[in-house]
Amino acid sequence: MGVIHLDSIVRGAHLLPKFPSDAPVYREINYMNALDVYTSFYVNKFVDHHAFKIAF
Repeated sequence: MGVIHLDSIVRGAHLLPKFPSDAPVYREINYMNALDVYTSFYVNKFVDHHAFKIAF
């Protein structure tokens, strides 16, 4: 974990969790607890034109 300063945040990101191949996805997982449940995420660089330009 680390601290990210608010003045360094440019915009929000669309995160997709890396689902484990050998474990089920439970209905109790939602947008409020997904960051605590999953350990790694993909960043969706195609969410819009500006995100694509900034990320890549």
